[in-house]
Amino acid sequence: MAGSGKRNTPALGGFSLYLEGPRDRDIVRSWARRVSPQLAKVVDRHTVLLGGRQPARAVDRHRRLREGGEVVRALCVLDRDGLPEPAEAMQGEPGIEFYTWPRRHIESYLLVPTAILRCVPKSRSRGDVRRWVKDCIPEAADEEALRAIDAKRLFSERGPFGADRRSRLLPGRVARQMRHVELHGDVLEVLALLGEGAGIRTASPEVIVR
Repeated sequence: MAGSGKRNTPALGGFSLYLEGPRDRDIVRSWARRVSPQLAKVVDRHTVLLGGRQPARAVDRHRRLREGGEVVRALCVLDRDGLPEPAEAMQGEPGIEFYTWPRRHIESYLLVPTAILRCVPKSRSRGDVRRWVKDCIPEAADEEALRAIDAKRLFSERGPFGADRRSRLLPGRVARQMRHVELHGDVLEVLALLGEGAGIRTASPEVIVR
């Protein structure tokens, strides 16, 4: 299992957040900060990295904790990747909730032109980035297209956002530039589930669907 140290030990208060990898943790942490600093600390302290889309690993660890007599709760957040949902047996596992992003990847929720442009230093021309945004990102109202797009490819070293090393847009950096109003309704739903699982009360934000 990927990750080490506190992030792979039983979560404080009996709660664990299962994510696929360190980039997912970085993104979710940045989004959580927009809602509550306390929620961001939950991501830091309670995350267990699965090393990919491996829900069975989350279930296995969750069962071992429960067999050890611990009262545990967990949230497992997965990319859709065009793959089937986790098996019914996993969905019905006591104490653990699964959430699969409706869009293809977690990176799909970073396709916000205003946030992307904030990542480009003012001292440099934003022409290339504006062109990439126009050519590669569907309109905000076209949710069907945004659900289908391969955002991981866009942000990869071979994708348009990564081809120029000087202008490469790293997902974590884009997430840190996003403002509360730019968070998609799916993102706010996950953050609400995270707060509920960790026992943290947060203000109910207005859901903005983009």
